[in-house]
Amino acid sequence: MWTLSKMMGILFNFKFFTKTQEEREWPQALAIVTASMAAFVAGLLTSWSSPFLIKITNDKVSYNISEKDASYFTIIQPTAMVLTCVIFSILCDKIGRKRTLLLITVPHLCSWILAAVAKNVYVFYASRCCAGIGDGCLFAALPMYIGEVASPKVRGTWGNCLVSSMYLGEFVIQAMGYFLNVKQTSYACMPISILFFVLFWFMPESPYYLIMQDCDEEAKRALAFLNRKLDVEDDFQKLRMDVKRQMSEAGTWKDLFTIKSNRKALISAIFLRSSQQLGGTTVFIMNIEFIFEKSKGGVSPQVSSMIYLGLCLLLNILVIVFVVERLGRRLCYILSLSLASIPLLVLSVYFFIEKYVSDVDLGFLNWIPIVAMISYQICNSFGMAVIPTLMLGELFSTSVKSKAMTVLMIDFGLMIFVTNNVLHALQSVIGLCGPFLLFAVSNIISAFMTMWLVPETRGKTLEQIQQLLKKEVDERIEVVRI
Repeated sequence: MWTLSKMMGILFNFKFFTKTQEEREWPQALAIVTASMAAFVAGLLTSWSSPFLIKITNDKVSYNISEKDASYFTIIQPTAMVLTCVIFSILCDKIGRKRTLLLITVPHLCSWILAAVAKNVYVFYASRCCAGIGDGCLFAALPMYIGEVASPKVRGTWGNCLVSSMYLGEFVIQAMGYFLNVKQTSYACMPISILFFVLFWFMPESPYYLIMQDCDEEAKRALAFLNRKLDVEDDFQKLRMDVKRQMSEAGTWKDLFTIKSNRKALISAIFLRSSQQLGGTTVFIMNIEFIFEKSKGGVSPQVSSMIYLGLCLLLNILVIVFVVERLGRRLCYILSLSLASIPLLVLSVYFFIEKYVSDVDLGFLNWIPIVAMISYQICNSFGMAVIPTLMLGELFSTSVKSKAMTVLMIDFGLMIFVTNNVLHALQSVIGLCGPFLLFAVSNIISAFMTMWLVPETRGKTLEQIQQLLKKEVDERIEVVRI
């Protein structure tokens, strides 16, 4: 009978696993997928309010929480992210991307434990606060880690695992909310956070960070793991030159805004993240069951929500494989924004007629909300949903990357806060036609702005992207002089 060690020895003698002179892509994909388990848990917590807000407010025996008090569930999470993100951005440079991401296990477990034992609204608030702290850790460390462990080809294909994993988590929590209560769901999700910690422990640190810390031998071992190559000396020397060149640049907070290439990257990233949120990407996911309940469609809100989130996941996977790397970042984003505005305009007209034109019976058109939302998600999936997060880890020089991530997370949290409040405020004042019209107009404006504000990064290394930003800035200066 074979021992376990013999079996493992035979397994790793297969050509697929052994080191060669040619770079292999699967170890990089493995590191990205394992790291993205943290994003899966974050997705569970982000959409937690969608199925459970209604359950909690309707359960007066176990909780006795009003709808007004529960409405803060979606606001506390991004607020906590904004308030704590700077800590994790600093930690990314102090203790490393990997160790920072491992820390996410603590707030995630605390969030599930507090939700499981909660009896009043304040314990739920604490749970949502922990979820927001986890988001601060996730968006500080994971885009940076993915961008630095992957080659351009792998980054284009697998780099959006963060978003795909969040969509998977959002779909799973919606399904769990259909069958389980708050306590059962919390206990079922706790082991996932522990599993992430155990598996990611064995993944390598970012070679970029190790070179920044002058840990050359560790950086070589990380490169050997990620590339499965016998000789990584040439790769190491090239990467070392790129990192040292970027680190030779000033990296203060002032430099993030005053150096033209850094400023261009920051403007592009803020625009991408803000236009994504003003287009409705996150606010619809966080409130999808609420939207379907208000629309009074022909399908139950729970089933409609699961269909919508399942489609989010499926389309995101298809987009990663077939679309983004073929069309490029900028073109995908322009097309996505433009096309997504159409179903939003249709929904705005539908809800306007439903609310203000009393003599029209829309019963025979109650299929429009779910069909329009599905159409929106199809258009959203190949641009708005994927491009901003994918480019976060690509645009910035190593010297200012952690500081840029802080600014972008603050922007992300503020935009989630704003869009959630806009949705509920306009819905209560003029009906759902208001927010859908606002998001549609925002998409149309953003589509035109993308042509000037977003660089094309497809197929480029992180150093090549930096040189592209510098070149574009120099060309614009030359044009102004002429």
